[in-house]
Amino acid sequence: MEHPTCPIRIDDYDYDLPEERIARFPLAERSDSKLLVWRDGAISEGRFRDLGDVLPDGELLVFNNTRVIRARLIMHRPSGARIEVFCLEPLAPADYERAFAVRGSCTWSCIVGNLKRWKEGPVEVAFEHAGRQEVLRATRADDGGREQRIRFEWTADCTFGELLELLGRIPIPPYLNRESEELDNTRYQTVYSRIEGSVAAPTAGLHFTPELIESMKRRGFGFEEVTLHVGAGTFLPVKESDATKHPMHTEHFEVRRSMLERLRHHPGAVTAVGTTTVRTLESLPALAWRIRTGGTPDTRRPVGQWEPYALPRDYSGAEALDGLIGYMRENGLDRLQAATQIMITPAGFEFRIVRHIVTNFHQPKSTLLLLIAAYVGTERWRAIYDYALAHGFRFLSYGDSSLLMR
Repeated sequence: MEHPTCPIRIDDYDYDLPEERIARFPLAERSDSKLLVWRDGAISEGRFRDLGDVLPDGELLVFNNTRVIRARLIMHRPSGARIEVFCLEPLAPADYERAFAVRGSCTWSCIVGNLKRWKEGPVEVAFEHAGRQEVLRATRADDGGREQRIRFEWTADCTFGELLELLGRIPIPPYLNRESEELDNTRYQTVYSRIEGSVAAPTAGLHFTPELIESMKRRGFGFEEVTLHVGAGTFLPVKESDATKHPMHTEHFEVRRSMLERLRHHPGAVTAVGTTTVRTLESLPALAWRIRTGGTPDTRRPVGQWEPYALPRDYSGAEALDGLIGYMRENGLDRLQAATQIMITPAGFEFRIVRHIVTNFHQPKSTLLLLIAAYVGTERWRAIYDYALAHGFRFLSYGDSSLLMR
């Protein structure tokens, strides 16, 4: 689908982020992070643990329950050269659940570090499993570009998921400028993460604790989950001067019919926790419109980067949810698996499902910052970030949070 005719100058979404303001490590207590609250142009602040005091009563919060996998494998050539293989997406089997359960061999799309030292032949890593010496071997299946097709074979009687848990490292964001440490194995996961498949955490949820969730439930707040597996594309900055020319990566998601039904019963009262949740929920109207115009959501085809912009402006989130729920009931579906490439920008994006957003402070010139600008306005995002910088907020993955409300 054609991108908007009006260009988006990415330089208009830049700001000065001092290195010392990047939170390279988490706070000792998750919910102690600062919380900036933006409500219709007014800014206040508090602590994340007080989130239930700020949100409207009866709000439905939606989490992304994806779990970060230990996707970085350190392997070696026979010469001793160190090769890092970063697993991005399963290819054979292509389904995440089967890919983690497979034994003996599998194929993934990967980014390879020190690729110039890996001309041909396999790379290996030796390890011990059940008291025996075993080997994991990786072979390049093609000469792709940035992403390589890598075939893994191993001798141990274990699944690929177990192998990653044993040998892999958590892929913390590169802007933290440090190696992953033991604390990242737990703290770079949300407390509600369940479904393995991401190579980056949905970081807006890192500040929730089981105690905070339970206390909010007792007060009448609702909680639901979607699954969107966060890809490495989340790390990619916008390099084009016109942001509309930035190609979005594909991310796979799953929603349950029961979750859609709860959304339908909370019109105007949905709080998305994190930009990945926003992208998932705001992809749903495009799938529903496919049903309305073609009889099927055609989930084999990702929701296109600009597809939501072509929807009628008066097509409501309630209509979209009714269409999806009806389709799933008629076809006996309890869950729907799809993929999205949508890019939420200030160039006319209409929020149809999400009312409020819990999010981090994002990198300059990022698609995530464009999403925030689409929600609060092209001028207001800067006021929010200027306030955060002036009042000691910490930025990026382990940083503080903001609650954006209309």
